[in-house]
Amino acid sequence: MKQIVPSIVALLAISAGGGTAYFLKLSGSSSPKPASAAHDAGGDEGEGHANPKTEKKEKKGHGSSDKHGDADAVDVTYYKFSREFVVPMIEDDRVQSLVILNLNLEVDTAISQELFSKEPVLRDNIMTTLVKLSSGGRTLNSITDVDNYETLRAMILTNLQNEIPEGIRNVLILDMARQDL
Repeated sequence: MKQIVPSIVALLAISAGGGTAYFLKLSGSSSPKPASAAHDAGGDEGEGHANPKTEKKEKKGHGSSDKHGDADAVDVTYYKFSREFVVPMIEDDRVQSLVILNLNLEVDTAISQELFSKEPVLRDNIMTTLVKLSSGGRTLNSITDVDNYETLRAMILTNLQNEIPEGIRNVLILDMARQDL
């Protein structure tokens, strides 16, 4: 009898948990989660593949009339790389520190599918640029300087536009960290 009561209580608790999960799953499927809420909750972490996010940007001409803005609307996608960039900082033939960068690209929607297939080429291009910058030592050593952010952004963007001439608009530096060894 001592073993029957705890078994029944455990069985009821498991059944209640399963029932609750079932009903929450049903109620969650009728109202999809907005993309911004999924992003804020960290829903795209660790997926292991690039993830485009799309939004509209409008170019405004003379005046702020809505009549002319519709013709100039441009679709923009944010291309997310599958993992961060890790750049070794070498001094005196020894790795002194590692700089970790999380980058996204602001691109035209028309080329977003092309970027999926070219991610290895893009990563190679960006890593080559970052290693060149790290060998000078000045740019990546001082990661708190805003001018260094702009130098990184400009050099990466220029080199990527040499690889893919049309459609890459901007390089976004989301995170940057340095670990001294």
